[in-house]
Amino acid sequence: MHTGVPGGFQYMPAKVTELFFLEHLAPRFGVPVPEHLTADAPDAAIREALDRWGGRGLVKADVLSGKRGKAGAVVEVTDYVDAQKELKRVQGIEVGGHLPRTAYIVQHIPSELELYTAVTYDSRFVGPAITMSLAGGMDIEDVTDDNKITWPIDIYKWLDAYQASDILERLDCPKGTISLLSRSIVDFVDMFRSTGMKMCEVNPWRINPKGKPFACDFKAVFDEANFKFKNLGLELHEYPANKTAFEEEMSEWSASSHQGQAHVADLGGELILPILFGGGASTIVVETLTQNGGSPLFLSDFGGNPTYERMFGTAKICFEHNLPKATVILILGGKANNTLIDVTFKAIADALSAYVDEHGPISTPVVIGRGGPRLIQGLLTMKETLDSLSLPYVIFGPDTPVTQVAEYAAGFAKTCSEMGDTK
Repeated sequence: MHTGVPGGFQYMPAKVTELFFLEHLAPRFGVPVPEHLTADAPDAAIREALDRWGGRGLVKADVLSGKRGKAGAVVEVTDYVDAQKELKRVQGIEVGGHLPRTAYIVQHIPSELELYTAVTYDSRFVGPAITMSLAGGMDIEDVTDDNKITWPIDIYKWLDAYQASDILERLDCPKGTISLLSRSIVDFVDMFRSTGMKMCEVNPWRINPKGKPFACDFKAVFDEANFKFKNLGLELHEYPANKTAFEEEMSEWSASSHQGQAHVADLGGELILPILFGGGASTIVVETLTQNGGSPLFLSDFGGNPTYERMFGTAKICFEHNLPKATVILILGGKANNTLIDVTFKAIADALSAYVDEHGPISTPVVIGRGGPRLIQGLLTMKETLDSLSLPYVIFGPDTPVTQVAEYAAGFAKTCSEMGDTK
């Protein structure tokens, strides 16, 4: 995890998992959660817990990756012997290229109602917002707009139980569950605002037959530079080294020169290959892509007025590792002050041509948005290359907000993916 990179991102996010939430955050902020035990718990404690839970528990890998269930790293167990076997097994499962730190077992919560909630900073409202849906357990990108509500949060008043209840009523949540659930959601939002989080998500909340809600899966991203996070006095868990080959190669390349940034963080996305410039603007673009279903492959920042050779090498590494799986290439940044657009665009265009020369023709569309010195020369160079490679492209002018370009790219990538026109 990169932190405090000189000349790089203004902050780097620190991810935390459900186990960190169960151990440190939920007790502090009063968020109701299932009981849990870690893999090093005494045998007798695991036996007693399974008996107390009615013989049903979930063994999970503590890993910095989503989609654990699909990877076989979340398994239901009904007896002590199976629990012991699975606690050992899932500790060695690689999930999305990441290795688990440990494993743990949580109480199974019987429920006929599930709820999705997430709090994040939303560019549409220029502030925080909460999203809720009764389609808990599903990927929120797959939930239709009429089955979810995104509500802007006033940064001075934040969220109260009345507002939470109103959202739940609009979602047709059963009335008998609204009171307890709305209070728990308020505690969830209070945790977000008090800890320096960039985003946090519970998916799902499960409501037991008595109407009590439990936060049954959780993930969050902190800004480690935020004083609220520092004031928590908590140390983040350390995980096995799990940089991807792409991150490793880019890290070595970045260290080879001080001119021009070459910082990436693999996000495990599936659609957009983002060549981004602009420090803090890069994170805003990635957040916008994610919120709009653009599924970016990685987070990047390639500013700092790189030389042609520097930008060519950076783009070449990005294309070699990511272009075969990309649906859309996004080249985007705000209005540069010092970075020469014609130099960076010439380098990117040449790296793309070199990739095609080596691997054969591609048909990946390109979306471009940029401003700064020598923009026209850069755009003309890029246009000539894309035309020669017969690649479709869309170019936005320098006055178009980067968030608007990102929203367009996300929608375009989703459409291409749904049509099967990915390469």
